[in-house]
Amino acid sequence: MSAANPKLRSLPDRLRQIALFELGGLLLITPPFAWASGVSLADSAGLLAVIALIAALWNASYNTAFDWIEGRLTGRSADRRPLRLRVLHAFGFEGGLLLMSLPVIMAWTGMGWLEALFADIGLAAAYVAYAFVFNLTYDRIFPIAAELCDAAQRAD
Repeated sequence: MSAANPKLRSLPDRLRQIALFELGGLLLITPPFAWASGVSLADSAGLLAVIALIAALWNASYNTAFDWIEGRLTGRSADRRPLRLRVLHAFGFEGGLLLMSLPVIMAWTGMGWLEALFADIGLAAAYVAYAFVFNLTYDRIFPIAAELCDAAQRAD
C-alpha cells in the first residue's frame, strides 16, 4: 500500500462510527429541537430518527468518499486530518444533509419552507458542532492503527 493509498476504516469500524454518531445525536439534539420548534417530543424524535436514517446513509457515502479522496490527494489517513479540513468536512456533510432533510421536515411537521429551512439550519448548526467534536473524539479513541496498515501492506 503506497503513501497515496492510505488505509481506510474497515466496514465494522465505519458501522460502529455511524451508529454511535446517530445515537448520540438523537439523545443530545431531540430535546432542544422539540423545545425550540414547538413540535412535540414524540414527533421530534420520530422526525429526527427519519433524518438520522437518511444521515446514516449519507454518512457512510460521504465519509468514505471524503476519506478516499483525501487519501489519494494527500496520502494521509482520516485520523490524521488537520483542523481546517475537519471544519470543511463537517460543513460539507451538513450542507448535503440539509438539501435532503428540508423536504422531510416540511412534510413531517407541516412547516412552510422558510420555517422548515430555519429549523433545518438550526439542526445543521447543532450537528456541525456535534460532528466536529464526535469525529475528532472518535479518531482519537479508535485510530486507524499503523499495525493494520503494515499488515495490509504485507498482504498486497
